[in-house]
Amino acid sequence: MARIVAGIGSSHVPSIGRAFDLGKQQDPAWKPLFDGYLPVKDWLENEIRADAVVFVYNDHGSDFGLDRCPTFALGTADTYPLADEGFGQRPLPAVKGDPALSWHLANALIADEFDLTVCQEMAVDHGLLVPLPLLWSYQPDWSIKVVPLVVNVIQHPLPTARRCLRLGHALRRAIESYPADMRVAVVGTGGMSHQLHGERFGHLNEAFDQRWLDLIESDPETLAAMTHQEIMDAAGAEAVELIMWLIMRGAMAPKVRRLHRNYYAPMTSGMGLITFVDAADPA
Repeated sequence: MARIVAGIGSSHVPSIGRAFDLGKQQDPAWKPLFDGYLPVKDWLENEIRADAVVFVYNDHGSDFGLDRCPTFALGTADTYPLADEGFGQRPLPAVKGDPALSWHLANALIADEFDLTVCQEMAVDHGLLVPLPLLWSYQPDWSIKVVPLVVNVIQHPLPTARRCLRLGHALRRAIESYPADMRVAVVGTGGMSHQLHGERFGHLNEAFDQRWLDLIESDPETLAAMTHQEIMDAAGAEAVELIMWLIMRGAMAPKVRRLHRNYYAPMTSGMGLITFVDAADPA
């Protein structure tokens, strides 16, 4: 039986990927951010040793346009090409998929009454590609297989925060029903506080971000009760992406043990990272 061995919440700010590719890991402006990922990457690759990761993120117009924007979409491909978001493709290998696990999750989640768009082809963008190389090695190839789970946090109407938490509960059931002996991590991405347009451009709310990090660990039900408007009023319009963290948290046990937490807010976005294992898990 497959089991979930780690849950991770991470920002996916596109400028992180650009700084990473330019080798700015030791730049004073970026070092606090990149240093926060180093112990997590070591922990994942040397202790957790997951076989696959379900990666929850949102597409930014790279594969889905606003004329067709599924609420939830699941990739089932062998590989996922890198989308060109206007700056050329990043110097990373194509992302490796796990079709057997993907199709099992698609069948199980739809049977559990979550209507997914099932994608046999999908290009992945910075929502996935920013955190992935910070968490797993990619040279000469990726050390992890990926099941991409795309959530619409762009085009209203959006799924509610509570719907995302419940999808996480269903994802746990689906993973645990997979017959193969497999170790699976779940990553939820997005946010944190930021707004990239309008009169509130550059809005940050560090207190909100820190409280989110507190509650995603101890009281996800309180976060699930928040409306989109409440999140956006407090933390900026684009901070509604944080509902994707609740899918990760829902996939974990009600009580978790936090191993790492990092927060950095140097510019126009709060950048957060947090890692969990189930409280009863000796790992």
